Amino acid sequence: MSTKRLATDAMFLTLALVVSYIEVLIPVPVGIPGVKLGLANGVIMVLLFFTTWTRTLEISVIRVVLAGFLFGNPMTIAYSLAGGILSLVIMGLLKKIEGFSPIGISVGGGVAHNIGQLSVAVFLMENTKIYYYAPVLLITGMIAGIIIGVLSGVLVKKIPPQLFR
Repeated sequence: MSTKRLATDAMFLTLALVVSYIEVLIPVPVGIPGVKLGLANGVIMVLLFFTTWTRTLEISVIRVVLAGFLFGNPMTIAYSLAGGILSLVIMGLLKKIEGFSPIGISVGGGVAHNIGQLSVAVFLMENTKIYYYAPVLLITGMIAGIIIGVLSGVLVKKIPPQLFR
């Protein structure tokens, strides 16, 4: 691994951690438990546009684990890993399909993130009734996906690609 790649990865990991911390400090005032904007996922999405899926996955998993230890607990790590990995799989697939904009990719990722988290909750609590909460989380995932997609789309146009080489 080159020094430049290590520095770039560390910079984006640090940025994602800082954004995660800011998001912990400023909850989304919608009155729905578990709803967050997912700003750190915007950093991960930008990485997806500039680097490999595997490299993006590595940084995403490290961010989730570190953020869980720093700002959360083992349960937040489990929920965030499930949501983050499923989200990244869906975003990676949508990125390969021609015609999806950053907004569409982000919406797919936001919805997948919530499905992953709900599935972990169903598994851990052994109660499928938790899926009744799905419509609310799918709508909020779409809204957050649109916002993150717009922000990520702007960043993708502004960041020089040579930063990642």
